[in-house]
Amino acid sequence: MDETRVQVPRVKLGSQGLEVSRLGFGCGGLSGIYNAPLSHEAGCAVIKEVFNKGITFFDTSDLYGDRHDNEIMVGKALKELPRERVQLATKFGIIMSDGMQFSVKGTPEYVRECCEASLKRLDVSHIDLYYQHRIDTSVPIEDTIGELKKLVNEGKIRYIGLSEASADTIKRAHAVHPITALQMEYSLWSRDIEEEIIPICRELGIGIVAYSPLGRGFFAGKAVEESLPNQSLLGIHPRFNGENLEKNKLFYKRLSDLASKHACTPAQLALAWLLHQGNDIIPIPGTTKVKNLENNIGSLTVKLTNEDVREISDIIPAHEFAGEREYDMFSKYMWKFATTPPKVI
Repeated sequence: MDETRVQVPRVKLGSQGLEVSRLGFGCGGLSGIYNAPLSHEAGCAVIKEVFNKGITFFDTSDLYGDRHDNEIMVGKALKELPRERVQLATKFGIIMSDGMQFSVKGTPEYVRECCEASLKRLDVSHIDLYYQHRIDTSVPIEDTIGELKKLVNEGKIRYIGLSEASADTIKRAHAVHPITALQMEYSLWSRDIEEEIIPICRELGIGIVAYSPLGRGFFAGKAVEESLPNQSLLGIHPRFNGENLEKNKLFYKRLSDLASKHACTPAQLALAWLLHQGNDIIPIPGTTKVKNLENNIGSLTVKLTNEDVREISDIIPAHEFAGEREYDMFSKYMWKFATTPPKVI
C-alpha cells in the first residue's frame, strides 16, 4: 500500500464550526521533548511535509521548546503555507521555572498577556483554537473563560479549548462561552476519560483532541524496539522506568502480535483503535521522521469491526499498565484535581 496517497478526511471538531483534518499533528516534539530539538530549518521541513500529506491541524504551546522555541518555529513554517488552510492551536497557562519546576496560572491578565505574546511569536493575526493548557485551581474558571471570550470578540482567537479539565470545570466553562475542544491524554494505556469526561463532552458538543495517542511513542516501539534518545524526557516518565517498563513491554508484544493479524504496524493499530472511538476524537501524534508520519497516516485505512475494537481493549487493559500515566511534576494538574473555586458574584 502506498501510504503517501492516503486521503486525510476533514471532520468537524466540536459544534461551533471548526473543521480540521481527521488526524492532527503535535508539534512539541520538534523542539525536543522526546529527543534532541530540531533546527528551525529541519522542523519547518517536517511541518511542510505534514501539510502536503493532508494534515492541516497543528498543535503547539507557549510551553514547548527553550524560550518558547516551538511557537517561533511553527510561525516560520506557516509563512510557507497557505494560512487560511491551516487550523492552528496553541496553549497558555503552564509556567516553567528553573530546574523543571512548573506552576499554573489562569488569571484574566495572564490570559491576555500570553495570547498577545503567542500571536507575536507565531506572527499571525489570529489563533484558531486557544487552549488553557492546565487548570488554575485558585481562579474561578468563569474568570479565565471570560477573558478568553473577550479575545474571541476581538478576533484574536476563533475558538476556545481546555486541557485536563474536570467535568465540573468543563460545564461551568461552557456556560460562559461554548468550548470547542477538550485536549486530553487518550490512548490504549490512558482511558480514564471514558466514563465521565467523554460523555459530558458529547452532551455539550465538545470535540476531544487526544494528545499522546501512541502512549508517548510506546505503541510505536519507543523504548521497546528502539532505545530512548539521550535527551529524551521519557527517561523520567513512570511508565518508561526500570521494572515498570519491563512489565509494560508485554502489552506492546500483544499489540504487535495483533497488528500482524490486521496486516498493519502496532502504531497504526493503536491509532486505528482511537479513531474508531468516534469521529469526535482527533488524535494528534507528533514525530520528527517522515516515515513515522506516513505510518501514522496509514492508520486511517485500517478497518476495524466493533468486535476488533473490543478485542484490542480487552487484551491491552489500561488499568494493568505499570506506573502512572503522567510525569510526577504534572500529576497534581491532572483532570481529576482540576476543579476551580466557585465564582462569587
